[in-house]
This record gives sequence, C-alpha cells and structure tokens, in this order.
Amino acid sequence: MDFNELPKVELHLHLDCSLSFDVISRINPAISRAEYEQDFIAPAKCLNLPDYLTRALRGVALMQTEAQLRLVTADLFDQLVHDNVIYAEIRFAPLLHTQNGLAARDVVEIVDEAVARGSEATGVESRLILCTLRHFTREQSMATVMLVERFLGRRVAAFDIAGDEAGFPVDAHVPAFRHAIANRIHRTAHAGEAAGPQSMWETLRHFRPTRIGHGVRSIEDRELLEHLKMKRIHLEVCPTSNVQINIFDRPSDHPVDRLYSAGVSVGINTDARTISNITLAHEYQLLHEMFGWDVEHFRICNLNALGAAFVPETLREQLADRLRERYKHL
Repeated sequence: MDFNELPKVELHLHLDCSLSFDVISRINPAISRAEYEQDFIAPAKCLNLPDYLTRALRGVALMQTEAQLRLVTADLFDQLVHDNVIYAEIRFAPLLHTQNGLAARDVVEIVDEAVARGSEATGVESRLILCTLRHFTREQSMATVMLVERFLGRRVAAFDIAGDEAGFPVDAHVPAFRHAIANRIHRTAHAGEAAGPQSMWETLRHFRPTRIGHGVRSIEDRELLEHLKMKRIHLEVCPTSNVQINIFDRPSDHPVDRLYSAGVSVGINTDARTISNITLAHEYQLLHEMFGWDVEHFRICNLNALGAAFVPETLREQLADRLRERYKHL
C-alpha cells in the first residue's frame, strides 16, 4: 500500500518543530546537513520530553524576523502537499518569536497571512492554533489568549497549552482558559503525554478542551476512557514522538490501537516533522506494520479528526465529502 496516496488530515503540528533542511539552509547557509541531523533531529530515544524539546529551540531561533517566518510557513505547506494533507491545523507560540524586536501581534499577523497564502497557493486548507506554554507566567498566557481573540475569524481558530506537562502545574494558566471558555474560543491542550491520567483529569476540569494533544496515557484509566467517549473528546495522537520521549519502549507498545478499538475518537499526527524526522505517510506505514491498520482505519481516523477540527460546519462538510470521495477509490 502506498500511504503517500492517502488523503490526510493533521490537527497536531508544531510550526517551529517542522523546518526542513532546505529552509534552514536558506535562512542560515552555514548550517550543514550533518549539523541539521545532529541538532534539529532528535534521536530515536530521548531521555524525556524536556530533552526532546531542546531541539525545538533551534527552530525558534531561526524564526525571529518577518522573512524567516514567511519562509518557514511556506516550507511547511510544501511538506504538506508532498504528504497529501488536505487539511492542517498549525500551532505555535507567538511570544517565542519576539527576540529580534517583533511584537507578538505582528508575529501572528505575519504567520496568519503566510498561512492564508500557503492555502491559496497549494489548496491545503488550514487554520492556526496559538499556544501558551507550561512554563509561561499568568500574564504571558493571558497575552496569548488575547491574541487568539484578536485574530479570530481569520486563520487563527483556537488556543492551546504545550510544553513540559510534568514540570509545571496548571495554576498559572487557569485565568487564560477561563477567558477562552467565557468567550467561546476553541480549546485544545497537551496532556496525558509526559504525565498520567491525573494530569488529564486536571486539564479537562480546569481548561475544558474539546480535544487533547496526545492523551495516550488515558489508556491507564478506564473511567477516563469512558469520560472521553461520553464527552466526545478527540485525542490528537502522535505515535513516533511518544516513543521518542520514552513514554513507551517500542512502537508496538503504543496504545493507539487499543484506544481506537475502545471507541475513543483518535486522529494520527506527526507532532514535530523535523524533530521526529517523519511524515504522516511514515506514521501510517508504522501503524500498518505494528497493528495491521488498513485504509478503513485511516479513513475513520481522518473523519474523526475532521469532526473535531476548528472550522465552520460548512467547511467541515466540504472537507469530509472530499475525503470520503477520495477514499472510495483507494
């Protein structure tokens, strides 16, 4: 089976973790291929999530000017086209891109415009998710959610929290998520990755997201699985990165097949295309080899993802119709 041919939906994709060597060499020609592979791509096994995330800092450092942000965004759309992605939600933390003097609102303006142009040029429909980070202060989280509110109705569609889940509690971010809830801003949240089910319960209680980034450790709590199904909470699952950060020893240990079989809404994502050195086609191949997944599994997961996407209903139905039609002929 040629997994490149399958049309795909990706909801969990970090802009600053998905720089190809081509765009990096355009931004900084001094970086060699060997340096790229050593410094930007993580090994098959990291110590933990913070170890994995050290590579993200290198991408962020190359995304501090308008030109750099536009180049990186256009480069990602090229990757999505080659991976046959028809819809993507791209996330990043705008406050990280102000080191050379750009204001956070200008960062969002630039990336929002670049994403709109990327969609128009490639036909890949897309939206943006703005992230706060676990180590951010209350004020930084509030500033981020206010940027989401300011740019809603353009490509910006939702608010997220990412970063070191195990190292930082939710407390500083509760006010920002309360603001998002009060103003009906779509919400997703990283949880159940570097920490267990209790972290997911805490995230669900305080942030009330309709989706969870990763969420794979929900497999450890039957009550939590039932809650996810009852509330229709979608899990943005990223198998390779979960194995890389040492949650699971081997790909065959990953619970994605058990989550799917349990009736939880799951979608398949790359998380960080550069750091994990993968495409969605690679992830599909992995699931086929590990668990015997076939075209029907991927059709259902992509429809699950579209059902949870942060888009108007009319666009959701258009994308779902495209997906169903193309899967008919595979």
